[in-house]
Amino acid sequence: MRHYFLGLASGKNRKERQAQLFSRGKEADYFDLQNYILREYGAHQVLITRNGRSAIAAGLKAYFEDGGEVIINGFTCHAVTQGIKAAGMTPIFADIDRETLNFTVKTIEKVMTKKTRAIMVQNTLGNMVDIKKIEAFAKKNNLVIIEDLAHCTGRMYPDGREAGTVGQITVFSFGKEKSIDVGNGGAVAFRNSVAPMVKVPKLRPPVSETLRARWYPTFGAMYRGLSYVKLNGVFMRILLSLKWIKKSADGDVNFDRHLSYFQAKLAFKQLKQRASIGKKPLREFFLVNNREEVMKELNKAGYFFSGFWYEKPVSPERYYKKAHFPEKECPEAVYVSEHIINFPNYYSKKELEPARKIVMKYMEGKK
Repeated sequence: MRHYFLGLASGKNRKERQAQLFSRGKEADYFDLQNYILREYGAHQVLITRNGRSAIAAGLKAYFEDGGEVIINGFTCHAVTQGIKAAGMTPIFADIDRETLNFTVKTIEKVMTKKTRAIMVQNTLGNMVDIKKIEAFAKKNNLVIIEDLAHCTGRMYPDGREAGTVGQITVFSFGKEKSIDVGNGGAVAFRNSVAPMVKVPKLRPPVSETLRARWYPTFGAMYRGLSYVKLNGVFMRILLSLKWIKKSADGDVNFDRHLSYFQAKLAFKQLKQRASIGKKPLREFFLVNNREEVMKELNKAGYFFSGFWYEKPVSPERYYKKAHFPEKECPEAVYVSEHIINFPNYYSKKELEPARKIVMKYMEGKK
């Protein structure tokens, strides 16, 4: 029986792993990526950053030197809150609609205050918000819209516009299992006619970070292979102890470094294919009863998870307390985090069909 890992860089085939391991980049690749974003997203200035959270921080810091609040999705990841706080601002969580996993104008309105300066649109798992309503609300209240494309590069909003072409700031993340995945890295594009002058990251990443980025898809493949002899857990612990791999959530915010040239080359190549990448959501989600039981059934059928997207309203769980999440004000987000299971889109419909049949038995409303 084949094992399907719904995470752990499972989306990388042999050709992609080899490209990640052996690609050589140069400064021209960095500028190719920068110029492509400038042109395709109607930007006036673009910074290539070390990771997505640094892009968020750089974008906000450029616009709001005096701080303020940023309204974000009530179902999100630690990197988003980390980036906002690094910019000297405060993340404010708006509850979500469980059908889309996104906030709405109604839930945004409930948490907006006089200190609110911006709204960050996430389009969770590639499910798109009603951007027309959010845009009208932002204009009415003089709020900046930040579009985070980590989950939705190349996706279209219901009104036909492409994600990243609406707000004043567009943020990219090129981290593990994002819609554009080169291991780490990010970018921020300023789309208004008077782009703020910001500090440009000048330093390349440390050698250790570049090596981790090169090897992580290969380590993922080795992990999957070792699962058949039940040594994958030992292998992962060894890699973590030797610091040959690093958990994505444990990254830091850095304004001085950009991603490596070889990663810029790979990100540019993927970004040029964004129309194809954006044809379907990043992940397909289900809300189930008895999630632990579902997980056991999925494991028996050969489907394995390295973690949920997301097991807490702010993920991963080890950072949840630091988020000070207002559970009483965001009951839908809490509910979703307790019931969600989702599958990545890099497996075919045929490969995931047995898993869907298992999940359907536990779907909400069924006994």
